[in-house]
Amino acid sequence: MGNISESIAHHLEYMTGAIQIGGFTIPRGVYTTWGIMLVLVLLSIWFTRKMEVVPKRKRQVVIEGFIGMLYNLFYNILGEHGKQYIPYLLTVILYLGLANMVGLFGFVPPTKDLNVTIALALMSILLVQYAAIRKRGVGGWLKHFAEPMPAMTPLNLMELVVRPLSLCMRLFGNILGAFIIMELLKMVIPAVVPLIASMYFDVFDAFLQAYVFVFLTSLYIQEAVE
Repeated sequence: MGNISESIAHHLEYMTGAIQIGGFTIPRGVYTTWGIMLVLVLLSIWFTRKMEVVPKRKRQVVIEGFIGMLYNLFYNILGEHGKQYIPYLLTVILYLGLANMVGLFGFVPPTKDLNVTIALALMSILLVQYAAIRKRGVGGWLKHFAEPMPAMTPLNLMELVVRPLSLCMRLFGNILGAFIIMELLKMVIPAVVPLIASMYFDVFDAFLQAYVFVFLTSLYIQEAVE
């Protein structure tokens, strides 16, 4: 158990490390995120080069099918009134899916940094509040805190804190928990089993956690614009 604790402690120290560039301290989660954004931008450029109105190349057919599937998924939740928020949800799910998977390539997923998950949760909840204000106006947005009765106001206000907290802690806890399980498996089981488990935690669970995060965000937006 001592070796496992030391391994986890070493990982947490590595995860929260930082580099110095020109007098600026850049946390590891930040520059890993920059790398992920660069990869997504380059992939976007590559997939959208020489696109055709009627796709004939497999590359365009595949990417249009994939993005179309995700778009329809969120459209079924948000409907016509909330479709303008779908590009944000698509961006977040692509980022989270890749961010949760970078462990396969020897990098530390930025979502194991609580600061990153807090930032993502705050952005999502701020977007939800913006959607509510845009739909109801400032007066209607303030009024909804007293619904269905004024006595519910404290609980409704508490949701402004509880929702982003639940989003960030669920994402952070699941990704960090997967790492701890993998460390335990590496210590007590031969190498083949951790390899199989890695495919689950670094691939399936990575996309599952990304989906859960944006699915909950889309539900909050749907509630705000209905």
